Amino acid sequence: MTAPATSRTPSPVRRRLIDPLRKAWHELTSMRTALALLFLLALAAIPGALLPQRELNEGKTMRYIADRGALGEWMDRLQLFDVFSSAWFTAIYVLLFVSLIGCITPRCWEFVQQLRAQPVKAPRNLKRLPRHITETVDGTPEELADRVAGNLRGWRRTTRVVAPSKAFPDGAVELSAEKGYLREVGNLVFHLALIALLVTVAVGKLFGYEGTRTLVAGDDQVLCNTSTAVYDSFRSGAMVDGTGLSPFCVRIDEFEATFLPNGQPDMYTSKVVYTTDVTAPESDWAAGIIKVNNPLRIAGDRIYVLGNGFAPTFTVTFPNGEKRTQTAPFLPQDTTTMLSEGAVRFDTPAGMYPDEDERRKHQIAVDGLFAPDPTYHGTLLLSQSMVVKDPAVAIRVYVGDAGLDTGRAQSIDSLDRSLIDQKRLNRQASVNLDVGQSTRLPDGTVVSFDGFKRWASVQVSHDPAQTWVLVSAVVMMAGLVVSMLVRRRRIRVRLVPAKTDGNASSDGQRRTVVEVAGLARTDQAGWGDGFDEQARGLLVDGGRVKPGKL
Repeated sequence: MTAPATSRTPSPVRRRLIDPLRKAWHELTSMRTALALLFLLALAAIPGALLPQRELNEGKTMRYIADRGALGEWMDRLQLFDVFSSAWFTAIYVLLFVSLIGCITPRCWEFVQQLRAQPVKAPRNLKRLPRHITETVDGTPEELADRVAGNLRGWRRTTRVVAPSKAFPDGAVELSAEKGYLREVGNLVFHLALIALLVTVAVGKLFGYEGTRTLVAGDDQVLCNTSTAVYDSFRSGAMVDGTGLSPFCVRIDEFEATFLPNGQPDMYTSKVVYTTDVTAPESDWAAGIIKVNNPLRIAGDRIYVLGNGFAPTFTVTFPNGEKRTQTAPFLPQDTTTMLSEGAVRFDTPAGMYPDEDERRKHQIAVDGLFAPDPTYHGTLLLSQSMVVKDPAVAIRVYVGDAGLDTGRAQSIDSLDRSLIDQKRLNRQASVNLDVGQSTRLPDGTVVSFDGFKRWASVQVSHDPAQTWVLVSAVVMMAGLVVSMLVRRRRIRVRLVPAKTDGNASSDGQRRTVVEVAGLARTDQAGWGDGFDEQARGLLVDGGRVKPGKL
């Protein structure tokens, strides 16, 4: 008994499962879909350019959300402030990557097959091709074929001998030649480099990190890249756990701002000292300069200055004569005038109040405005420009529990309003002060405004794939230029013995009917003027086609 033959027809269940998946895959890996995803990715990046992003300035982002209430909260839920790490942007990114891989792989294989194959033979009717001439010249088909082949050096070509047939009773010789394969090479290189660009960007995100820290210039504040805890904010890729950071230390000694005659900023310059040996004494550190678009590069990391501002210095003299001095960064509220807002807190000297609760009730908190170029609207302090001219502050001084013992992080630009609302922090004075002026509180405490320093927001950026991103981008542009400049063309030549008595001229020379036809692979590659002249030149000894012709 023989086994029943198995059917090769797919089952209905398999067709319902496999066919839609196959169709979806073909649709995803089509060039049309890849272009659509690339355009969609560009559109998705627009919110990242127009809206504040957490990874660049978290404080500004939170203020933007708070100013817009419910709208800001919904925008945050849609991840519009974390565009480049959002789920929807990542989905587009991954789909584009898969689409390009699925689209370019068969094209590469097809191109390899084309290079291995001979140029296709001439069609039977050459007159149907866009460019065509017919000439009768002296010589045998074999002699003319050798001459034409010699004039087509640099072309991929092949010569075929056609046996006698009804169409060609005396036989014929056909020559097929092609050029412009570099166009497809450029096209493939462009797409492969685009894939490499996507991969390297993703690798940079996975293994890179960014940290920001506000440093007061000339205040001996040092940033040592040894732990994530030293940063005000730190964002890292999924493969970074915070250990193994590139070791270095940097300190800003001086921050200089220059302005144009109209008061607009011209250049910001940070003079720094740094070292890659965190155990080295500061006297051995090297000097460096950070400018706009000119970061300091240390140990594979880049250090940028993102923002800057003023840090007023206050001194509090307590009733027992002890002094506390702090320089606190104030955040600009108006970047055109640098009118800045901030807060500073002072703890009570140890031993001044033996009782802990009593000590906590006598902490000092100061908040208010700093104006580099002050002007007054009544008693309201404003700033005319960002150029420093007799700076002043408008401050409110509070006494009570400033929140220093809560263990929670304190805002650098405002006091905890809940402490004020609960009467745990009480206002004792509101005053405008110039440099060197002070105010005395009812209990004898003196608060003085001593001057200011400049602060700068420093960003440390580590991207191990940045060099390859640049290489991929350069190669991608080179491939695009090549694919646009190189023209893909084909030329077909058929040589048939002339139908004359004996196939010879009056002087006994044999003659041949020559058909030359040209085909451009794309409309943009058209032949232009002069095809007939160049085609006739193929039949002349030494009539090699000139570069850029045919």
